[in-house]
Amino acid sequence: MSIYLSIYLSIYLSIYLSIYLSIYLSIYLSIYLSIYLSIYLSIYLSIYLSIYLSIYLSIYLSIYLSIYLSIYLSIYLSIYLSIYLSIYLSIFHYF
Repeated sequence: MSIYLSIYLSIYLSIYLSIYLSIYLSIYLSIYLSIYLSIYLSIYLSIYLSIYLSIYLSIYLSIYLSIYLSIYLSIYLSIYLSIYLSIYLSIFHYF
């Protein structure tokens, strides 16, 4: 009788423990990982994105604005000066 009882208990305990541990570990790991990953990823991504975007935008904007402004200002000033000089010379040419 004791052999049957020990076999029964060992089988029962092994099945029970395997089921219990698998369920417990899956629930615990899913909750822990979801909370940990959400917090970690939100903090990491916010810091990383803010640093990356600030550096990238500052470099990009400085290059873009310097090129754009130099081209725009040169074109604008040349057109403006040519119009202004043509009007000025046409008016004061007769005097």
